[in-house]
Amino acid sequence: MKVINTVGKRRTAVARATAKEGNGRIRINKKPIELIDSKYLKMKLMEPVILAGEELNNINIDIDVKGGGAVGQAEAVRTALGKAIVEFVGNLELKDKYLAYDRTMLVSDARRTEPHKPSKSSKGPRAKRQKSYR
Repeated sequence: MKVINTVGKRRTAVARATAKEGNGRIRINKKPIELIDSKYLKMKLMEPVILAGEELNNINIDIDVKGGGAVGQAEAVRTALGKAIVEFVGNLELKDKYLAYDRTMLVSDARRTEPHKPSKSSKGPRAKRQKSYR
């Protein structure tokens, strides 16, 4: 039995996907992908599924996601899902289709927040006190 493990990351959210042979079921934290509440996030998550089409009918994908907020988790899940589908199916045309549509479907976003620097005002990493000349 073929089992594929992949990881997707976005800021502090980490999604781990496990793909196995099955009947086309996708679950996120043991909850079916169809039961996601937010319409926007559901559409974001369904992009790799819609692009894959019929190739998903014999794959079961279970995804565990931790950390971050709702949107960060959704984008991490999307990346892990895209990677799992491409790796399980092994179709280079599908990989090229994903890359042409949106690169973040297969490549995790490496951007992180900048750490705060020591200063009098702790509003941000580069915040300084305003200077007055009069």
